[in-house]
Amino acid sequence: MFGLFKKFKQGFSKTVSAIAEKTHGLFGGRRIDAASLDELEEALYTADFGVATTTEILDEIKAAYRKDPDLKGKQAAEIGAAVLRKVLAGAEGVLEDKPRSATSDTSNPVVIAMIGVNGSGKTTTTAKLAWMLKQDGKSVIVAACDTFRAAAVEQLKSWATRLDLEIIASHTGADAAAVAFDAWQAAKARSHNYLIVDTAGRLHTKSHLMEELAKIRRVLQKHDSEAPQHRWLVVDGSLGSNSIEQARVFHKQFGLTGLVVTKLDGTSRGGAIVGIWRELKLPIYFVGLGEQPEDLQPFSIENYAKAVFGLDS
Repeated sequence: MFGLFKKFKQGFSKTVSAIAEKTHGLFGGRRIDAASLDELEEALYTADFGVATTTEILDEIKAAYRKDPDLKGKQAAEIGAAVLRKVLAGAEGVLEDKPRSATSDTSNPVVIAMIGVNGSGKTTTTAKLAWMLKQDGKSVIVAACDTFRAAAVEQLKSWATRLDLEIIASHTGADAAAVAFDAWQAAKARSHNYLIVDTAGRLHTKSHLMEELAKIRRVLQKHDSEAPQHRWLVVDGSLGSNSIEQARVFHKQFGLTGLVVTKLDGTSRGGAIVGIWRELKLPIYFVGLGEQPEDLQPFSIENYAKAVFGLDS
């Protein structure tokens, strides 16, 4: 499962366009000067790269400019990409087939719990992830455990039909933990590699929904003490740095193991990924770069760093 650079370039096109507009096409070949450095600083803040990253990028470019007054915009873009590679070192989440301890039962399915608030793209991402794993030759079951939100079960069923996915579901208002219990048993009985659990969208103020998520975890651990092996927060990338506090709360409650950042194709704030990583140090497993199933891509530091600065592969 390797991210395609063209997907990243298309997915971050709004961020690239916003930077190009504010810098008057600096990365298209203009020479660096004092005015363009000011423009770049504003563009990086607008793209939500944050104070620390923006400062580091500008410091590196200014140092290069002092050495070479003929420094071109493309060279500055390459410097910016190099800074991002350094800052994001370790940010790529790698989904292993059997992330197990020495004492665990390797015949158990790997369980991925998808967590997040309504509107983050969690249910859609659940289906896309299952499809991606299936394309990679893995066997997967999805569990429709968002039984709280009206139509959420039907939404996942619709995706399952469209993508030919196995699904365990009940009705709106059903006991979500019971659905998770049945889904784990089915995945185990059918020797499936993965079980992906779509949970109810919740805010930390909704105590009953937070308790429901804890109940799902307790039920799964009756089968497998290590489940869910992955607890991923799905965050809407268009929220930018505002998603950091949301992630911090969920991490405190449930011990997140990673992130999926969605809807990046619809925002010019693609720099938020860097701030999320710097603040939380939670690996980013996947990014949503469009509406189609194949637009969910494994996060790639290299592809991201080049894409947001408009560089070619």
